[in-house]
Amino acid sequence: MDADVIVVGAGLAGLVAAAEVADAGKRVILLDQEPQQSLGGQAFWSFGGLFLVDSPEQRRMGVRDSVELAWQDWLGSAQFDRPEDEWPRRWAEAYVHFAAGEKRAWLRAMGHRIFPVVGWAERGGGPADGHGNSVPRFHITWGTGPGVVEPFARRVLASDRVQLRFRHRVDELLPGGAVRGTILEPSDVQRGQTSSRVAVGEFELSASAVIVTSGGIGGDHDLVRQAWPARLGTPPRRMVAGVPAHVDGRMLGITEAAGGRVINPDRMWHYTEGLRNWDPIWPNHGIRILPGPSSLWLDATGRRLPAPCFPGFDTLSTLRHIMATGYDYSWFVLTQKIIEKEVALSGSEQNPDLTNRSVRQVLQRVRPGAPGPVEAFKRNGEDFVVAATLDDLVAGMQRLEPEVPLDAAAIREVIEARDREVVNGFAKDAQITAIRGARAYRGDRLVRVAAPHRLLDPQAGPLIAVRLNILTRKTLGGLQTDLDARVLRADGTPLPGVYAAGEVAGFGGGGMHGYNSLEGTFLGGCLFSGRTAGRAAAAAV
Repeated sequence: MDADVIVVGAGLAGLVAAAEVADAGKRVILLDQEPQQSLGGQAFWSFGGLFLVDSPEQRRMGVRDSVELAWQDWLGSAQFDRPEDEWPRRWAEAYVHFAAGEKRAWLRAMGHRIFPVVGWAERGGGPADGHGNSVPRFHITWGTGPGVVEPFARRVLASDRVQLRFRHRVDELLPGGAVRGTILEPSDVQRGQTSSRVAVGEFELSASAVIVTSGGIGGDHDLVRQAWPARLGTPPRRMVAGVPAHVDGRMLGITEAAGGRVINPDRMWHYTEGLRNWDPIWPNHGIRILPGPSSLWLDATGRRLPAPCFPGFDTLSTLRHIMATGYDYSWFVLTQKIIEKEVALSGSEQNPDLTNRSVRQVLQRVRPGAPGPVEAFKRNGEDFVVAATLDDLVAGMQRLEPEVPLDAAAIREVIEARDREVVNGFAKDAQITAIRGARAYRGDRLVRVAAPHRLLDPQAGPLIAVRLNILTRKTLGGLQTDLDARVLRADGTPLPGVYAAGEVAGFGGGGMHGYNSLEGTFLGGCLFSGRTAGRAAAAAV
């Protein structure tokens, strides 16, 4: 045999799995179709958010959390309703206990650190037992995505038990732990850029076990549209890519052809606040706005979105509503005062202060003015309109989308009605109530949520409109696995010698999120399932 274990995919889950196999004293070959500069995969580009429960950071911010509350939130979000959800539900419960238990200490022992202010992502907006986080749980890695990847890349690169073979694309899983594939020509493209698919050779490798950690389908928009469920409406005609093109879903079909079972392919997670990157790295590169709650959200025709479709509250309810309008974009209307405090951008490269671990740069966020990357998008991004008056703002919006008429008078009426609620200490407007509720949390009041004000207040201006695109991100379903990360066949028995972790396995079990994510759970799912797969495979060979 060429190794004890072969890992297919050098993203976060693959790095974790390979590191665990090597630490167990086993030989491992780590394969990836991309060049070495893309080591770490999608995780490198992430904001580095991690879902933790009852952490010291939460307690210091006055947040009371518990396993019971987190599990209630998870079940309310996942809404498991299928017979095949048995393993996903087991994975979900194990993950919540991991997030409340050893996850933080395990990472900290490897040098991982957390930014002290805990974020409140995906707040929900329905009943107590419905979708959303009841409390802030989004822990930002000090170092963002690279800070999550770094400990595991370091372990893999330092191990003499790990062989890394880049530009090796697996085309077939063979019985007994072997793989066959294509060697691609060398590529010196920058991380994330599209690399060549020119073949220069073939390979076949054997081991006692194979761990598939190859990611989802978000880079292939045709596959996204094929899997798009009717409950989310008509698939978008236009989308921006939240992941590089190499996130192509190939190994799902390859593993299925070898006998593995794919479940819940219709469950997916795509964002509604996508921007076209004015300085793209990969084709059709999109960046997501991580919004605070204050921007006014309008559909393509200028109508206000209903509750709970507020910024940062319920991603898929908002996506479903937008697609029901017959258009695949929407608008934020906000002020300079809001953009300075509430508009953050997802991605390690969009947060150089946190990525570079610079306290001095982070402190700039509490000073007047939006963060540098946000201002750069405001100046250069094709989706932004800036104007001194509402009439000029609507005219600019109309120039961006000339085929969809906008009624400036109707938009003014909506904004003025909203503004009348702000100046009163009481309000029936659910969004205003939500803003005030958010500011009751110290972290939001300090760095995340602007003081309520009238959008038409000249002192808060200029006015800003942002065209929001649908941004592809995550596959929530995938290869069905048991709690040892063994890939299961249609009859429920393990596919001999084959394991899966990360997004290709729905982050565990074939879809531990169910229908919705609570955020911070994608990186965490890669960590947990990669660790599980690596340890289980090493013990079995």
